[in-house]
Amino acid sequence: MARVGRSWTRRARTSPTGSTGAYTDSHRNPLVRFSLVFILMLVSTSAAAQAGTPTSLEDERLRTDWASLRRYRDENARLGQPSAGEQRVVFMGNSITEQWETLDSGFFAGRPYVNRGISGQTTPQMLVRFRQDVIDLRPSVVVLLGGVNDIAENTGPTSLEAIVGNIASMAELARANGITVVLCSVLPASDFSWRHGLEPGPKIAALNAMIRQYADAHHIVFVDFYPALVDGHGGLKAEFTIDGVHPNLAGYRAMEPIAQSGIQAALASSARVGR
Repeated sequence: MARVGRSWTRRARTSPTGSTGAYTDSHRNPLVRFSLVFILMLVSTSAAAQAGTPTSLEDERLRTDWASLRRYRDENARLGQPSAGEQRVVFMGNSITEQWETLDSGFFAGRPYVNRGISGQTTPQMLVRFRQDVIDLRPSVVVLLGGVNDIAENTGPTSLEAIVGNIASMAELARANGITVVLCSVLPASDFSWRHGLEPGPKIAALNAMIRQYADAHHIVFVDFYPALVDGHGGLKAEFTIDGVHPNLAGYRAMEPIAQSGIQAALASSARVGR
């Protein structure tokens, strides 16, 4: 303010761009600046919600169907119970299991094999849907392959002990319902394309040792894919993978005789105990 005679007049304050008045008020008034920032945040949030981004859609799916119980509900109803003499085998797992039938349908064709893999799933999610997608289908054998997404922290940080605990719970549920169990080693991986820096190689090797130990202690068939697939750095051999985590057709072809041997051992075991 500048005094002229007995009156006071307001000097115009000039912005860096040469304008006056409005710049000064908004620039110096914290409340005005806060209001503008808040409005911009509301507009951005609303636009993202209306766009239905993949992240928001996935968050909504996890909120309403965390274990993907809807994924196979209709297929399970159509499948029905095994026919007389059928030795049904359910493959329970994540994307590695799910994509197996997609890439090599011939392994499943003509056999009573039922694929119940779901991409991205961790062992607690598999455990939640185990009754619906395994027990209620009344298979002779379940082939359990899971744990890599737990190490990738798809549903948050966890411990190797917790992963083995979930696998053990599924095995115990199966055996309590007359289903013979095949436990599989986790496939090697040296990194995750969707979550870098977790250094999964040593964790997978340690987890496989724990799964084997549990299988041996409870007389459960253990199928070990790891030695045939691992490279010199704890990852999948380049000729067997499409992205360092998931097998390609050659990878599945390398796994199949190993899996088949385990399934035959499990069926022979169930026959001996009269299941």
